[in-house]
Amino acid sequence: MSKKFKPDKSGFVFSTDPNFRFEDEEQQAQETLPPAQQNLRVKLETKHRAGKTVTLVYGFVGTDEDAEKLGKQLKNQCGSGGSVKDGEIIVQGDHRDKIVQYLLKNGYSKTKKAG
Repeated sequence: MSKKFKPDKSGFVFSTDPNFRFEDEEQQAQETLPPAQQNLRVKLETKHRAGKTVTLVYGFVGTDEDAEKLGKQLKNQCGSGGSVKDGEIIVQGDHRDKIVQYLLKNGYSKTKKAG
């Protein structure tokens, strides 16, 4: 398929409606919930990472910038690397206890270990 006619993420390739337009995901950006209303889950994962252990924090509702900010704080707290992808905060290594304690201390009262 040529680059000119790329499908969007929801699978649409072509429409016969002349007024059809793809809805940009950027326009649907959610506002960040306050920390007390965030329902975060912290779990350990090794799949699809060549046997390396990572700690995943998922369930964050908000903008990508706020997720990046929280991810940076968690990585600094644990002293390790990581990233923020697809709405999940990834921290290298097994830091579940440190992350849960940090989140609870900073007002994320609905944080739980999962898995």
